[in-house]
Amino acid sequence: MLGAALVSLLVYGVVARRDDTSLDSAVKKGQLPAAPGSGVSLPTLDGSSRQSLAALRGKVVVLNFWASWCPPCQDEAPVLERAQRKLASSGGTVLGVTYKDDAGASRDFMRQHKLSYPSLRDDRLDLAPKYGTTKLPETFVLDRRGRVVAMSRGEVSQDFLTRAIDRAQSI
Repeated sequence: MLGAALVSLLVYGVVARRDDTSLDSAVKKGQLPAAPGSGVSLPTLDGSSRQSLAALRGKVVVLNFWASWCPPCQDEAPVLERAQRKLASSGGTVLGVTYKDDAGASRDFMRQHKLSYPSLRDDRLDLAPKYGTTKLPETFVLDRRGRVVAMSRGEVSQDFLTRAIDRAQSI
């Protein structure tokens, strides 16, 4: 009896720790789910202010979870900066959100890669888990109404971002 109870607990633990893929499923089906955590306010990298996704409603947003210690994040940084230049001309933005990263290292990363888009700190993981983010990098493209139109769990390509931004701007 005790053995069966232990096996049941073990199975529950494995099932309960699976990645949250509900957002993935909705986007894959072509649905436009509301961006999770729009009311979560996070500090800027320099700590001078706070920002939330709700404040960006009305703009196309490329939400990118990253860290300075993540090699694929380093590789995709120029692609995200090109997206920022494209979006800025139409009132949109890339919004970086650091994940388990040192503030100084994050600021150094931004300077080193000459990134002009804003980045926020999610030290207490108030936002990342709402997207099911557990690995880096991860990117979510939001339309002007704050809905997720495309997502990438892994390094983004220029082609992916171009298509996703075009879609977000057309809805």
